[in-house]
Amino acid sequence: MPHTEIMLTSVVEETYLTLEQLATLCAVEPTWVVQRLEEGLLSAASREPDQHCFTAMQLTRAKRMLSIERNFDAEPELAALVADMQEELDSLRRQLLRLGQP
Repeated sequence: MPHTEIMLTSVVEETYLTLEQLATLCAVEPTWVVQRLEEGLLSAASREPDQHCFTAMQLTRAKRMLSIERNFDAEPELAALVADMQEELDSLRRQLLRLGQP
């Protein structure tokens, strides 16, 4: 089963979303995404000049930020900080799992 999970993760990580697709999946206007890009709160994995592409990880980050902004009426900067902390926790949990810790 772990092999299947690795393959699925690999396929998802190789899939890129356009700005419009990211906005649709987050149920926001594209301007929401552009504002966070301009403020440096979201990043894009651009493959061509002037064309933003987003990975699954960036989609997850955008959804987390949006949830924090809406649920807690938080400023975008605060939502990004909380998303940073959540990403760090996820990374630490993955490291523990690799080391065989529950």
